[in-house]
Amino acid sequence: MKRRNLVIQYNAPVTLTFALLSFGVLVLHWVTNGVSTSRVFSVYRSSLGDILTYPRFFLHVLGHGSLAHYSGNITLMLVLGPGLEERYGSQNILWAMTVTAFVSGLLHWLFFPGTALLGASGIVFMMILMASLGGSRGGGIPLTLILVFVVYIGGELYDGLTLRDNISQLTHVVGGICGAVLGILLRRGRK
Repeated sequence: MKRRNLVIQYNAPVTLTFALLSFGVLVLHWVTNGVSTSRVFSVYRSSLGDILTYPRFFLHVLGHGSLAHYSGNITLMLVLGPGLEERYGSQNILWAMTVTAFVSGLLHWLFFPGTALLGASGIVFMMILMASLGGSRGGGIPLTLILVFVVYIGGELYDGLTLRDNISQLTHVVGGICGAVLGILLRRGRK
């Protein structure tokens, strides 16, 4: 019997790199007592003359306020990301993550001037909706997509209207919409 060596594979480069970068940002958060996170890895209303305003539209998804916040987002991402990268390609998932980060960051900057946004939950919701497109055939819209959209997005809209918490339901809704739209576009082979 031939003995095989076990090799650890970097099987989902975008997902794994994001998880590692985000963990590095969390460590930086601890080392700087949150200053790096509030200065670079959160998006909030700031002057367009502030050079850091523009990178914040994208970098806020790497910031997390605690290990529990990080773990909640990254665990789901590590479950969903590899399958999505295999289905759509790593470059397309990176593109979808970038679009989702920008759209959620810009909308937060425009409509919520008194609060800061950080975390990857918008990207996680994007991945959830994209994953629900799996298994569809013939170019139709899968019932799983519709049900996930109604359950998750409906729940987030309800929570956004009835709860006062530190969770940005808008980011979840935006992430879900981005996931549905981008997933359909990518499935049809367009960019």
